[in-house]
Amino acid sequence: MSEYTNIPKDPAMLLSFVNMKLRDEYASFDEMCKSMNLNPRVITSTLKFIDYEYDEELNQFT
Repeated sequence: MSEYTNIPKDPAMLLSFVNMKLRDEYASFDEMCKSMNLNPRVITSTLKFIDYEYDEELNQFT
């Protein structure tokens, strides 16, 4: 998935991790994925599984 191998695999933990990174470190989901060398499709599909989608305006998954 990425060179950043310590990202959570559990969808709820991933949600918390991603939203924290977006809140504290990144201006956008794309910027976070590029910086951390993550596959955005894997993250969005994992979070969609628990009914969360990226809200660009809020810069978080809701």
